[in-house]
Amino acid sequence: MATDTATRTTDDASFEADVLKNGKVTLVDFWAPWCGPCKAIAPVLEEIARDHSDKLDVVKLNTDENPQVTGRLGITSIPTMHVYKDGEIVKTIVGAMPKPKLLRELEPFIN
Repeated sequence: MATDTATRTTDDASFEADVLKNGKVTLVDFWAPWCGPCKAIAPVLEEIARDHSDKLDVVKLNTDENPQVTGRLGITSIPTMHVYKDGEIVKTIVGAMPKPKLLRELEPFIN
């Protein structure tokens, strides 16, 4: 993880520890380097991670490099974001969207 980013990276090996056993609400961004909408939403997720780090962890999972988690969760469209609380998916968001709309989607978890 680069020290200048608020988001963290997870993978097939560390997903359980990084996400499922994380004590905080965690937003997982399923993305790939070739995905234009994924690139478009990345700076928005970075801002949200920085602005709401007290309540929310933002973790990124590259779907190309991590087929086990991607397959197990049935991720077929990216960007897909799952919000996890206590190891369970409590919200799914599919597709890139403007920051105000994404914040509305996340409002129950960050306020």
